[in-house]
Amino acid sequence: MNITATHINLYHVCRRELWLHANGIRMEHTSDVVAEGKLIGELSYPERAERYTEIEIDGVKIDFYDARNKVVHEVKKSDGVENAHIAQVKYYLYKLQQHGVVDATGIIEYPKLRQRELVELKEEDINAIKGWEADITDIVSANTCPPVIHSRICRRCSYYDFCYVGEAID
Repeated sequence: MNITATHINLYHVCRRELWLHANGIRMEHTSDVVAEGKLIGELSYPERAERYTEIEIDGVKIDFYDARNKVVHEVKKSDGVENAHIAQVKYYLYKLQQHGVVDATGIIEYPKLRQRELVELKEEDINAIKGWEADITDIVSANTCPPVIHSRICRRCSYYDFCYVGEAID
C-alpha cells in the first residue's frame, strides 16, 4: 500500500474515515467544509503557485515546496492548530528525508488565525511515523470498518451522513 499524507492526517483524526477513504468510499466532493478549505488555500496565498514547486514523492503530493530554503508550506483552514496537521507535515519531511533532502522544515499557515506553526522532523518522529505506517496498513487492510468515534468533529465531517444513517440525532 502506498501511504499518503492524507492517510497520515486521517489516522490522527478518525480511523473510520481513514478506512473508508482508503477503501474507495469518498465523500469529500459533497462537503462544503472541504470546498471552503480549498478556497481558503487558493485565495490566502495566491502567489504561492508562482514561487514554490508542487512535488510528488512516492505518491505523497506536497503542494508548496520552497526547494532553495528546503521549506514545506501547508495551508489549513482550521481555526485551531491540530496534531493531525503537524503529523501530516512531519510525514512530508520524512518522505523528503528518505529521498536525500535533509534538514527540511515545514510551516503550517492558518489564515483564519493569522498564525504559523513551525514543524521540524526529529529522530523520535521517524520512529513514530514508522509505527503510524504499520497501523495504517493494518487499519485499511482490515475486513471491517472501524466504529464511529462519536466526536464533536463528526458533525462537520463529509462522512457524517454515512456514519450516522439510521441513528437518532441528539
